[in-house]
Order: sequence, then C-alpha cells, then structure tokens
Amino acid sequence: MTINCKGNLIDLSTPKVMGILNLTPDSFFDGGKYKNISDVLFQVETMLHEGATFIDVGAYSSKPNASFVSETEELNRIIPIIQGITDKFPDILLSVDTFRSQVAQQSILAGAALVNDISAGKLDTNMLSMVGKLKVPYVMMHMRGTPQTMQTLTEYELLLKDIIFYFSERLSEAKKHQISDIIIDPGFGFAKTREQNFKLLKHLEHFKMLEKTLLIGVSRKSMIYNTLQVTAKDALNGTTVLNTIALQKGANILRVHDVKEAMECIHLTLEMT
Repeated sequence: MTINCKGNLIDLSTPKVMGILNLTPDSFFDGGKYKNISDVLFQVETMLHEGATFIDVGAYSSKPNASFVSETEELNRIIPIIQGITDKFPDILLSVDTFRSQVAQQSILAGAALVNDISAGKLDTNMLSMVGKLKVPYVMMHMRGTPQTMQTLTEYELLLKDIIFYFSERLSEAKKHQISDIIIDPGFGFAKTREQNFKLLKHLEHFKMLEKTLLIGVSRKSMIYNTLQVTAKDALNGTTVLNTIALQKGANILRVHDVKEAMECIHLTLEMT
C-alpha cells in the first residue's frame, strides 16, 4: 500500500506517524503554543527527528463548538507558515488540515503535499474537484455537520454501517474527480459520543473492507481524558494505549501530538507481527 507525495512513493505497509502542528489560538490541547516562526520550526524539526513522516498543519480549530474563522484569516495564518517550513525543510511532507478548497489550493502551491479534510468535501462543494486537479493525496474524515454543530448529530441507525456507507459514497464521488490516493479517517470525537468512539475503535478492522489507507486520530482526545477523569495534558498514556490497539486493528497512520511515543508504539507492535 503506497501513496504518491511530491513524486515519492510512501510505503504504508509499515505504519507511519503524522505529527500535529496547530496554528490556532483555541485548539483543545496546544492552542496558541506556536506563536512565531521560530517556535514552529523548532517543533517541526523535533517531530521530524522523532520519526514523523508527515506534519499536519491546521489554522482552523475543529474542536467541538470551535470559533468560526474566515477564509482570509485561515490563509493569513497558514500560508506564511507553510512557506517558512518548506524553505527550511524542502523535502518535508506537509499535510494541510482544511475543509476549504481555496486554502487547500494555496497551501499546495506554497509547498504542502497532502490535503486533510474533516468534511470529506461536504463543507465545500469545490473541494473534490480541486484535489483532483492538484493531484495530491486526500484524507477524508467522517463528520456530520460542522465543528459548531457536530456534537448534536450523534444519532445513528447502525454506527459502523452508517459510517462505512458514508465513506463508500464519498469514495465514489472522489473517483469521479480522479482522486487516486485516498486516506480515510473515521473521525474519533466528531459527531460521536464517548461510547460510540470506543465502539468504533473496537471494530476498527471493519474499515479495511474499503481497501484504503486508514488514519487514526485519538491523540489526547476527550474519549481518553473524560474516561480517565484527567485533562488533555495528562492523556498521553491513554493515547499510547489506544494507538496500540488501533495499530493491532490495521491503522496505517497515527495522527498525534507526541511523535516519539507514537513511533515507540509502532516499533513495539511490529515486533509482535
């Protein structure tokens, strides 16, 4: 299983890590932490040194009830950072976390290599056609509604069946736009209750029927810290446990805040195969 990033084939038969770099002041864990380019570059260098294959850059918080950010503000936040990162690390594989087609386009032109869309094209009807034209890998996530409304949309007829059907429909739409490298993300914490998140993880292997790269993002999320009655700051151990389970059930990419620990999960899990 491979994806083509900037002309390089990335082999995902061995799981990879995607490090998270939030450029927002209100992200649930690291909001406001990277306030200038020197802080950003130091964090990127650290994650690359620890083993990250991808770095996911986002300028619009997608936590529940997140504040709305205009397209202009999102572009102003993210484009200079992408340019600064790629100037220092020309070969870096940056993923741009956005649901807006124009932000995706400008980010790819600035040096990003992938598009990571929490809405799978549902919040911008031009997204799939744009990604098809850009010819870059595309992460499509399962979500209902928007970050502002998603936690009111947690009623499912059959959770797994509904989400797999959602991906089948979105994959069909993506195919119409000649998007060839597609990664699916079940969307832990997006329009799902804590109990639904754990059910999703328990049956994660079912998503392999879609025959696509599987990305998992549970890093320091509320399903962990609410269950353990701790804070996101203290949820690293819980994240490691769930990442290990995800790997055992077929995850190809771990999207995380803590790259070193995720790489250790991969190394130890591979020893069991």
